[in-house]
Formats: sequence, structure tokens, C-alpha cells
Amino acid sequence: MTRLTEMAKDLGKALAQTEEYQALKRTVSGTADDRELAELRTELEGLEGQIEAALRAGNEPTEELKTGYEEAVERLQVSATYQGLVSAQTNFDKVLRKVNQTIQEGITEGAESRIIMP
Repeated sequence: MTRLTEMAKDLGKALAQTEEYQALKRTVSGTADDRELAELRTELEGLEGQIEAALRAGNEPTEELKTGYEEAVERLQVSATYQGLVSAQTNFDKVLRKVNQTIQEGITEGAESRIIMP
């Protein structure tokens, strides 16, 4: 394993220990126990499959199908469990963006350096 690979693995371990990741992990785990959310996901997957089949066949999905899908999405968006999941994911995404920004800054600084790392 190269030094860079080891550093990346260490970064992954550090990210897994952040409060944001731990909150996301707890939230994802909690969604498995939400029966209503599971049923809604199944309903949405079915509707998405019907819409996809219509589009593949070159047909426009029916208004009833579109309305059913929109209503299911609305029910999903008002679900407290779903809102918690979105919030936890957003918070962890912010951590990842900051890490990526810091990596990019390091790349920029490294590109300007004359020292070549082995």
C-alpha cells in the first residue's frame, strides 16, 4: 500500500468518527424501523417503474400516474423520518465538501511547490 493510499484510508477512518457521520449512520439505521417510510418507498418504486415503462414504450405517463407519483413524493417529503435523513445527509455532505475543499487547497499548494514527493 502506498503512503497516499494509507493516508486516504486514515481520512476515511477519521470521517467515520465525525459526529455528522455517526448521526447519519444512526438516522439510516432508524429508517429501517419506520414501516410507513418502507411502504412509501415501495409505492414510489412501483410508480417509478410504471413511469419508466411508459416512457420506454414511447408513451407519456397518464395524468393519474403522474398525480399518484407527485402525491407520494409529497407524503415522503413531510415524513419526519425522511426529513431527519435528509438533514443528516446534508450535514455530512458539508463535512465532505470541506474536506474536498481542503484537499484542493493542498493540491494547489503542492502544484506550486518544487519538492517532489516519492
